[in-house]
Amino acid sequence: MSTEPVTLMVARRVRDGRYHELLAWLHEGEQLAADFPGYLGSGVLAPPPGDDEFQIVFRFADEQTLDTWEHSASRRAWLQRGGELFGQPYEHRARGIDTWFGSSDSVPPPRWKQSVAIWLAFFPVSLLFNVLFGNVLGELSLVMRILLSTLMLTPLMTYLFIPLSTRLLAPWLNSPPQPRIRHVKQPSPVR
Repeated sequence: MSTEPVTLMVARRVRDGRYHELLAWLHEGEQLAADFPGYLGSGVLAPPPGDDEFQIVFRFADEQTLDTWEHSASRRAWLQRGGELFGQPYEHRARGIDTWFGSSDSVPPPRWKQSVAIWLAFFPVSLLFNVLFGNVLGELSLVMRILLSTLMLTPLMTYLFIPLSTRLLAPWLNSPPQPRIRHVKQPSPVR
């Protein structure tokens, strides 16, 4: 089993007229998961206007702790209570940076595009951090400066800025590669 953090992404389509009930039920699921060992966080994403698909993300320390939560009696009871509120459930597990780049039913973008998206998130945030705190951190040793900056920036990058970057760049990240057109010089007619 994996020992790295695992993210479970679940999509639920709300049944007609049950929007607020489903939202309350999803938040109840977050509270339920928070009581389990290995729980790292979760969030509910409401659908954009004109859509009816809610998404909820659960993150656990590893595959085993997620599995324990998924197969618990309290989660089964929670799912049963909400069964009438949604239709067409969809679940997807992801590990590492895969959580930022697409789903299992799509081809992930090339690594170079992933690197560009991460850099575009990291550079401005790192620059702003250094502008704001550079003078204070400048008094510390190099090891302490890097320790403090990575402790503060890593959660911000992981949970906020890299997901934002990948969402904003999604059309480019998911665009198919353009075919290369080779121009072949036509031979001149023989006279």
